[in-house]
Amino acid sequence: SLSANSLMMATTTSTDNTGLLDYLAPKFKQESNITLKWVATGTGKALKMGENCDVDILLVHAPAAEKKFVQKGFGKNRQEVMYNDFVFIGSKQDPALVKGKSSKEALQMIQASKSNFFSRGDNSGTNKKELSLWKEALNITPEKESWYIQTGQGMLRTINMASEKNGYTLTDRGTWIKYMSQKKQDNPMQIVVENEANLFNQYSVITINKEKCSNVKTDLAQTFTTWITSPSTQKLIADFRLLEQALFVPNAKQ
Repeated sequence: SLSANSLMMATTTSTDNTGLLDYLAPKFKQESNITLKWVATGTGKALKMGENCDVDILLVHAPAAEKKFVQKGFGKNRQEVMYNDFVFIGSKQDPALVKGKSSKEALQMIQASKSNFFSRGDNSGTNKKELSLWKEALNITPEKESWYIQTGQGMLRTINMASEKNGYTLTDRGTWIKYMSQKKQDNPMQIVVENEANLFNQYSVITINKEKCSNVKTDLAQTFTTWITSPSTQKLIADFRLLEQALFVPNAKQ
């Protein structure tokens, strides 16, 4: 039956918004005869779906939360797949004058000038990273402030909301490139902070533990893990580009 050969994945909005999975899934189907189906949500919700036995495998990007998930016995065989990085973007007017500053200085200046900041507010990998950066910069997270807006939305929609209100946000670079490819010359946004060690963004796959979830298709999950970390698929990931820019950099351990 078809269902026996479908693998259910919970993943992040970035692997979906960028088009990466639409590009990989048919190739996986061709080589394995397994249909990859996925739900794109924040990493926090994806981990919850794993705990609730709703999926077979995760492709997520919040390493500390993932390691805890595996330690608690919910997941097995966590393998690094690829990375990109986070960037702070803001309107070209740059009301807080943060372009070229460090993330720490930039957040302090956004707070001091009460410039609009758009947070995913959804416990996604990006949101977890953003909150940790506020904590580093200010020792607090500004959730109670009127200029700090929690969208509860995915990355692409959050960028669109920030652009309408001259605001700033943190995004993974892949989704930023996707946004640029949609807006072309009408793009009101720019990168204001980038290329810091603490903006590194690792993605990994994790199989849900059969001991916790008897319905998990571990063999299909294993097939996918082997496939996505294989040299040929890693090359497919490297070749996946928009506007001549790589969206993800493969880094599976061979």
